[in-house]
Amino acid sequence: MKFIDDLYNLYRDHLTGDDEDAIAIVLGVLQEQDREDMLKLISDMNEEEIFHMLSMFLIELMRHKMATEGVGSSTLDTDPTRDTFH
Repeated sequence: MKFIDDLYNLYRDHLTGDDEDAIAIVLGVLQEQDREDMLKLISDMNEEEIFHMLSMFLIELMRHKMATEGVGSSTLDTDPTRDTFH
């Protein structure tokens, strides 16, 4: 995606290689954008990029919902061979 390529090239010399770099840069830039700017970014995406973006967003929303509702909570000492789930 051209937007990420441009962003990466702009900040390349400031990156340390950890996830916080990517998060800080992307969130910082997006916070400066209005709705029209963000819709323009989406309109420039191909179908695969839109699918990936939306699927990652929805997966994170589902994870958050599950964590908030306490669904799937388990402990690490549970026997993975058990036939029943609670």
